[in-house]
Parts: sequence; structure tokens; C-alpha cells
Amino acid sequence: MSPVFSHGDLRLYILSLLDEAPRHGYDLMQALTERTGGTYSPSAGTIYPRLSKLEEEGLVTKTVDGRKTVYEITDAGRAEVANRTGDLEGIQAGLADSVRLIADEVRGSVRDAMRSLRADLAAASREEREQAHTAPVDGARSRSREQLSRADAAITEFRGRVRSELRSHVARGGELTASGVDEIEAALRQASDAVAHAMRG
Repeated sequence: MSPVFSHGDLRLYILSLLDEAPRHGYDLMQALTERTGGTYSPSAGTIYPRLSKLEEEGLVTKTVDGRKTVYEITDAGRAEVANRTGDLEGIQAGLADSVRLIADEVRGSVRDAMRSLRADLAAASREEREQAHTAPVDGARSRSREQLSRADAAITEFRGRVRSELRSHVARGGELTASGVDEIEAALRQASDAVAHAMRG
């Protein structure tokens, strides 16, 4: 997914972050990654030149705190942030859209995995019922073990797919909102209910 910042937007957004509180460079990079839902992870080579430019313009100052350089907004920087409230609102709207898209992707992957699991379990249940009416006892037991193995493999695959999706999401720096987690938990409960229903046949 492309960065949400247009030309000049990143400069303004960095100023707005410093308007909230003084920060060091790595803190700014983390904040940008978190607030874009992982769609944009700036490098030091992106952040520090902009901080230097802001310092040259008199919009920020820097102080050395141990091994860290802390940047703080000046009165001139606060005035620019205040004068560009409308631009900041537009940037924030873009960030919110990006985070929603990531959450939608994760929920969609979970729903697809659950649909596939339910279909596999339903098919296994149908085959088991059909074979139980026509096969000898020993053969039915053998096929029952085979079907159980298939169902177990399907569940393992499902768990792996969900875990992989969530790990990929986190690796991109993304986060899930509380409502997003609630939806995933509800979807997993539905999958569990579907498994129980399929077994009851």
C-alpha cells in the first residue's frame, strides 16, 4: 500500500507530532508507523533531514539528552500547525482510511479461512454419513479415522493461515483496534460452532 503522505504532508505531520510532545527521531519513526497502521515506516534517512530543515526554519529546536537528541517545537512551529488545521484534518482522514483498509484485509482473510474450513468439515461429515450406511464396520471405522485425520488437518491449516495473516499484519507495523479484535473473536466462535455442528451431523 502506498504512503498516505503527499508532498509536504510529512513535514507538517512531523510538526504536529512535536506539537503533542518533544520526541527523539526514533520515537517519531515509531509514531508514524503506528499512526499509519504500518502502511508507512519511515527510515532515519527520511526523518532526520526533515528535522534538520525544520530546525533551519526555526520551527523546532533540539537538545541532547544522554545519547538521544530530543526535538521540540518552537512557537513559530506551533503557529504553523495552528494555521494549517484544515490540512492536518485531511491528513488524519487519510491515515484513518489506511488503518481501516488493513483491518478489512485481516478480517477478510479470517472470513475466507473460516468459509473454507466449514466447507471441508461439511464435506467430510456428508461422506462419513454416506459411507456409514453402505460399508462394513471395519471399513467404516477405517474411513472414520481417515475423515478425522482430514478434519484435524483442515483445522491445523486454518489455525496456521490465521496465525500467518496476523503475524504478517504485525510485521508490517499494523495494529488492530479493539473492535477489530472483537470481530475476529466472534468469527472464531462462529467457526467453532460450525465444527460442533458438522460433528453432530
